[in-house]
Amino acid sequence: MTGLRPQSMIFTLYGDYIRHVGGRIHIAGLVQLMNQFGVSQQAVRSAISRMKRNGMLRVERRGARSYYSITPQSAKILEAGARRIFQFPAHTKPWDGSWHLVTYSVPEDEREARDRLRRELEWMGFGMLTSALWISPHDHRAEIESLADSLGLCARVEMFTARHEGFSTPQAIVARCWDLPAINARYAAFIRKYKPMLDEHQRRLARDKDFEPSQYFVRRFLLIHEFRRFPYHDPELPAELLPADWRGIEATNIFRQYHDLLAQPANAYFRQVHKNGK
Repeated sequence: MTGLRPQSMIFTLYGDYIRHVGGRIHIAGLVQLMNQFGVSQQAVRSAISRMKRNGMLRVERRGARSYYSITPQSAKILEAGARRIFQFPAHTKPWDGSWHLVTYSVPEDEREARDRLRRELEWMGFGMLTSALWISPHDHRAEIESLADSLGLCARVEMFTARHEGFSTPQAIVARCWDLPAINARYAAFIRKYKPMLDEHQRRLARDKDFEPSQYFVRRFLLIHEFRRFPYHDPELPAELLPADWRGIEATNIFRQYHDLLAQPANAYFRQVHKNGK
């Protein structure tokens, strides 16, 4: 039905629902929830098995029944992801014109740590100005210190704060570091898909023709699952650095408005399924 990978969908379920009710669920409840998206029992069991092997889930025995719960590592990832989605955008203050720079020199035999550093910098919203020089208009010193420490790279990473004195324009720098047209196109596609759905849902409610609770669950799940990509791709640039036709604010407002409409019935449906599966 969705074209999404069952493992990715299950991880979303744990992040949006299951972690709020003790972090565990019986397989029967998980199968029932995934069936709403046309995912078979066999596909659910196969995905669960892979997630156990990868350390994302663990089995808990309670009498003759088995429950699947998130590991501490998964819980940390899910909590960070939820903060990223529901606190997005995190930067709303006017830009003071400063650029925050991160540079590093990591040898080839520490490639894994270097690749992780690059990936995390990109997720924080940094853009690559040159091969080992990343910039952002936002101060992420605390996060970078923690990241460098966790990767054992404190001696190989340096941070600076600077102001641009020439020769290109700030907009030219942005164009070198971030593919804003591609991000904007994704926002536009999100708006084209979900604005009509929101409008249609509101019209149905005005005519007292509501959806079934399970449909609220499905719609909220797909809304979050699709929107969750944006906080990891959008560098949250100040308004001064964004194109005039930027669609990010409109898309975020639609997400929040539709999510608020869907949340209560969707949560109630989930709780009922979870309760029946105990």
